[in-house]
Amino acid sequence: MKLWLVAVGHKMPAWITAGFTGYAKRMAREAQIELIEIKPEPRTTGKSVAQMMEAEAQRILTALPKNALRIALDERGAHFSTKQLAQQMQDWMGSGQDVAFIIGGADGLHESVKNSAQLLLALSVMTLPHGLVRVLLAEQLYRAYSLLHNHPYHRE
Repeated sequence: MKLWLVAVGHKMPAWITAGFTGYAKRMAREAQIELIEIKPEPRTTGKSVAQMMEAEAQRILTALPKNALRIALDERGAHFSTKQLAQQMQDWMGSGQDVAFIIGGADGLHESVKNSAQLLLALSVMTLPHGLVRVLLAEQLYRAYSLLHNHPYHRE
């Protein structure tokens, strides 16, 4: 199984790249995390926010790995504890299906992307910077994986 992070945004600050890469490198082969960066729509084109989100949606939908379970990150989505995420991860690993987590840009995700997802997932009820979401999600995926394998990283 591969865990994909399909994220709008590129040229992230070094601390975001380092944080994401640090957690991604810790993952075992059977649950590797891969990042697909989607170029954001330029804000200087005179397009409306809706038009920019639609353009980004087309890039996202084109870039999504074929046959992957789609999980869109949205603050109005389902809330999982780390243990619940670990259980979901175990189910995903059992199915052998790849999982694509979709992270929107500054304006969020277009409804077409949310509607194409099998699950909307919230990391927080707060709105988070899209770059930071990469790091938080990678950390939680690593934590869930370590919990499944009795690694001492997760403590209660």
